[in-house]
Amino acid sequence: MKATIYDVAKEAGVSIATVSLVINGKGKISKQRREEIRSIMVRMGYKPSMIASALTGKKTYALGLLVPDISNPFFAEIARAVEDEGQRHGYSVFICSTDNKDEKVGHYADLLQQKNVDGVIIGTGIKELSVLEPLLNGGVPITFLAREFPSVEVPSVVVNDYEGGFAAAEHLIALGHRRLAVLAEQDSISSSRERVRGFRQAAEAMGLSLDPALVLSSSVNEGKTKAMELLQRHDRPTAVFCCNDLLAIGALRAAKEIGLRIPQDCSIIGFDDTVLASVTDPPLTTVAQPIEQMGKIAVQLLVRNIGQRGELPERIVLRPELSVRHSTMAP
Repeated sequence: MKATIYDVAKEAGVSIATVSLVINGKGKISKQRREEIRSIMVRMGYKPSMIASALTGKKTYALGLLVPDISNPFFAEIARAVEDEGQRHGYSVFICSTDNKDEKVGHYADLLQQKNVDGVIIGTGIKELSVLEPLLNGGVPITFLAREFPSVEVPSVVVNDYEGGFAAAEHLIALGHRRLAVLAEQDSISSSRERVRGFRQAAEAMGLSLDPALVLSSSVNEGKTKAMELLQRHDRPTAVFCCNDLLAIGALRAAKEIGLRIPQDCSIIGFDDTVLASVTDPPLTTVAQPIEQMGKIAVQLLVRNIGQRGELPERIVLRPELSVRHSTMAP
């Protein structure tokens, strides 16, 4: 039979209340005594019940993380950083892939609220914020990660997407490119909108205007097909800015299939700087996000919000950096 809190208390010669205080990190108990009780818990194989903790209104030491697709290297790296930092603070993390679909976001929001998680990190695109009502109405602390929704006053950590898009355009224009194209993500994704806005304004500052026909929206799965549309035009752009690395990889594949050389025939620049960016052929020039740092800060903001509710929400903005490799050159 599994050991219970009663068994641990008996073995340690303390009350059940003392064991509970050790589990929850509370009470005036010496460090040595805490370690003794924890070692007894490990030796006896005792694990506190998350369900029981939830029913008694105590912390469950569980967090939720909503991302569009865990198979996307950017979000895989984000998830790993969140999980590592969560564990450092004593939390387990439930990872949910939403495909940027509101119905999935709503389903997971309801599920995580029912499981009484202590907090949720939202790193997915959302069209209607009403899908978050199970969390908001349930008083579940939320932190936004790589996404922003100004109408919801909660902590957030983002990269300066506008600045990243601006830097991408500056790089291409400095090389001599004048006919520029953009492969963006869905319009519901705030980070993509800001990247396109920064790219457009940098071009306008240099006296250039983006041809609306050369600005296409695409899901990750459609990236190659949409890139093919751009690269097969009679007035083909000399450079394409892709709003994430997976779209850029789709563009590289499209170019290869139709016999174009990258970067000799067309320069391609991405955004994220995931692990894939350095192993593509050619290695991808991209705007780097501090992915690990973003994941860590999101957890820290959420844990602080869990412990000190009612504080003003904090917004952390990190700077991107241009990482120049071999997919861009002068036209």
